[in-house]
Amino acid sequence: MRPERLIARLTLAQASCLLIGVEIEKSPFYEGKAKRLFRAANNLILQEFKNSATAFNGQKKAEIEGKAEVNATMSAMIFQYLEDAEIKTHLVDFIPPRSHLIQQLKMIPLEVVVRNYAAGSYLKRAISKEGEKIRPPALEFFYKDDSLGDPMMDEAEILAKQIADASDMAELKKQALKINDVLTQMFSQVGLQLVDFKLEFGKNSEGQIVLADEISPDTCRLWNQESGEKLDKDRFRFDLGNLMDGYQEIFSRLKTIIQWKERR
Repeated sequence: MRPERLIARLTLAQASCLLIGVEIEKSPFYEGKAKRLFRAANNLILQEFKNSATAFNGQKKAEIEGKAEVNATMSAMIFQYLEDAEIKTHLVDFIPPRSHLIQQLKMIPLEVVVRNYAAGSYLKRAISKEGEKIRPPALEFFYKDDSLGDPMMDEAEILAKQIADASDMAELKKQALKINDVLTQMFSQVGLQLVDFKLEFGKNSEGQIVLADEISPDTCRLWNQESGEKLDKDRFRFDLGNLMDGYQEIFSRLKTIIQWKERR
């Protein structure tokens, strides 16, 4: 088959990878609420973002045009910013318009949530008012299992069930707090308050714990420092305004301090 005909049958991201010499399987091996994953050569994965928006464990759903492109680009820019701060991530390359080429990792089945201000589900578990500063930042862990509703777990239970060992937990906490310091300063530069955010990690072929998944308004609560306006996915969760207006506002501000640099 002639190369141009083969490329015509692939997605734009798959075709882009083929043109830079990375072969991608045609069908995804995993599809979640927000992303599709395709196996690639050399222990790489193509992570394709979707326009889907979900809330309340999938009870509220919508397709929002342009969301995938904005989140994919923002997350790549933020991962690059973190790597400049000597934080290892799984990102290998940004494949426009909505995909990342990433390292294949052995994922740790935990969501690590960092909370700087009281918001969301934290308000149900703590005697706090929304927006109250949490000193020091709170770290919470949730076991990744949709069938169980991603239950919250304390460190003792994580260790007892051998989900992660003591060394892994120490490294997860260390990295999460360092990432929080870097991101808090970064967002503050553009007038945004980092309220809380979710992180996921995996181990690379050398056994190092590496930041994975994404960092975007889907995974962070971000408020305007001056007005308190919510610019993140809470706009979708609670019908607070057009979702993409908030995402585009965050994106336009980040572009003033971060420029994408070619990685390959």
